[in-house]
Amino acid sequence: MRCDCVSVPRCFGWRPVGALVATIGFLVCAPFPGLTQTSFYTAPESDIAGEPGTLVRQETMVGAPLGAAAYRVLYRSTDFNGKAILVSAVIVVPRGPPPPEGRPIVAWAHPTSGIVPRCAPSLAIFIFQQIQGLRPLLKRGYVVTATDYPGLGTPGPHPYLVGVSEARAVIDSVRVARMMPNVGRGSRFIVWGHSQGGQAALFTGMIAKAYAPELSLMGVAAAAPATELATLMNDDIGTAGGKNITAMTLWSWERVYGAPMDKLVDPRALPAINRLAQECLESIYDFVVRRRTERPMQQYFLTVNDPADVEPWRTLLLKNTPGTLSPTIPIFLAQGSDDRVILPKVTQHYVATLCKAGSKLRMLLLTGVGHGIAGRAAAPAAIEWMNARFTGEAPPNDCAP
Repeated sequence: MRCDCVSVPRCFGWRPVGALVATIGFLVCAPFPGLTQTSFYTAPESDIAGEPGTLVRQETMVGAPLGAAAYRVLYRSTDFNGKAILVSAVIVVPRGPPPPEGRPIVAWAHPTSGIVPRCAPSLAIFIFQQIQGLRPLLKRGYVVTATDYPGLGTPGPHPYLVGVSEARAVIDSVRVARMMPNVGRGSRFIVWGHSQGGQAALFTGMIAKAYAPELSLMGVAAAAPATELATLMNDDIGTAGGKNITAMTLWSWERVYGAPMDKLVDPRALPAINRLAQECLESIYDFVVRRRTERPMQQYFLTVNDPADVEPWRTLLLKNTPGTLSPTIPIFLAQGSDDRVILPKVTQHYVATLCKAGSKLRMLLLTGVGHGIAGRAAAPAAIEWMNARFTGEAPPNDCAP
């Protein structure tokens, strides 16, 4: 049985679980758990030293569409504090020799998959279905990278919704892709992400020029991006999906930032939060288990009404909220009108901020679309927009009066 994001509620057969899946924003559910994690994802300390974006090891993967070559890679990057780390990813390369100038690269930034190492998308059985738009991107001759982000695959915990952490992993996956066979060391890339990955895409746009001046970022595309994190946490706290997102954020940030959960969390909720932290979002079974695990949080969860107003969480949420991008970077944003996680008004507010800063922006409203399928629904238009950027067309501008 194959289960895609459009048919998730039907695959589950009952509405509450389908609603939870759509809320969290996972795009493709597999009928079986992911692959077993192996020693591929670990390396001795001596292997970590080196330039960000350089390859430590690779292995060939099977099952990529259109006869493309696919590789699971382990590469060097830097965390949000500037410390050298290793990150894993999948890189997919179209068939045939590259053009003289090298192939353009699209960096896919994935939505929430979990916050512990075994939840890496590169371990998912249907990884090639999860990368939204992979087939048409390969048909156009683009290389596609799909980072796991730090702490997924590689030793955790994953710095969940930490924008700079995600962005550095995205950019360094592009650097690695340039070294793969039949890529040709092209320097042009576009970042494309959904939900958590939309936040990663926007942060990539914010830091790419300074972090990787040898690369040319041609555009940023994001579907239902997580922008105003404080609003996301406060407004969604009453929903099952909102509780899941908040629980993952609190658990992760206590470990990566040292922000104590006990300032916000009812002690009776801690066992459920700790169990949720160990559960992935990669299979039907995972979603059923997760729904059962979070049930106690419907009765006991937080001790404050507005967690985003409490320090140090308030400062950390603001720190990881995307700001404006350079006006020279074209932007594509898509937003579902029926999204109950990233509210349309939040994305519209961010659009207004970008327009005021002088961005050239294409804004696509997806009528009748909720959060979970925004990436899939936006992919055809996003790919056409990407192709226009790679071919040198002037970017459309919905900010213009």
